[in-house]
Amino acid sequence: MAAIRYDAAAAEAYRRAREIPRDGLTAWRAAIGASARLAPGMTVLDVGAGTGAFATAFRDWYGVRVLAVEPADAMRALVPADDRIEVVAGRAESLPLPDGCADAAWLGSVLHHLADLDAAAHELRRVLRPGGRVLVRNAFPGRCSRDLRVRFFPETAAGIDDYPGVERVCAAFAAAGFTRLSLESLPQQNAPTLAEFADRIRRDADSKLASLGDARFEAGMARLRSAAAADPAAPATSWMDLLVLG
Repeated sequence: MAAIRYDAAAAEAYRRAREIPRDGLTAWRAAIGASARLAPGMTVLDVGAGTGAFATAFRDWYGVRVLAVEPADAMRALVPADDRIEVVAGRAESLPLPDGCADAAWLGSVLHHLADLDAAAHELRRVLRPGGRVLVRNAFPGRCSRDLRVRFFPETAAGIDDYPGVERVCAAFAAAGFTRLSLESLPQQNAPTLAEFADRIRRDADSKLASLGDARFEAGMARLRSAAAADPAAPATSWMDLLVLG
């Protein structure tokens, strides 16, 4: 899997290409609200916050305070900090935060970037208050067939095979004192149509696509453009898993 180095240009490309429109996350808003039991005044830890799309969503949806932890300087610079979003430089394996400072933790497409999953699980146990839940949004091996990128760029599934699997993740968190509470696949609308999704793709902002050779990438784009032409009204709907631990 090709790594992305997030300088200012790459961070902006990520924001434009990868952030999902808020109205495409209806199912996620409902599932998170039911799973995390969030209420105004609570604090959510957003680990690997990127450019802040979910940090702002949590703030707006639930009225919570967000600690947005992100290691890349260029990504942090794009997080819209305010009185309810505090941006923190750091990594999941060594969180620069005090014990018991958060009511819930969010890991959105982060697991495969962690150098030490076990250390991260123990750090989350440390910084969460008793009863705090961890919500993991990620692609998992063997469960990614409805991911849009896998649909049109099937070679990307091999990269996901290298990600931590559900059982590996649950074992790491169990050792830190967490229990698996639920696992469900949820839809997200990445763009109103497949054509608009194709227009937003930036190969240099996506480690899965960056790992493809030119021929495979162009073949995938051709499949995507063909599907868009065949059904111009079809929404660009993808699916990912939400794993909840507590």
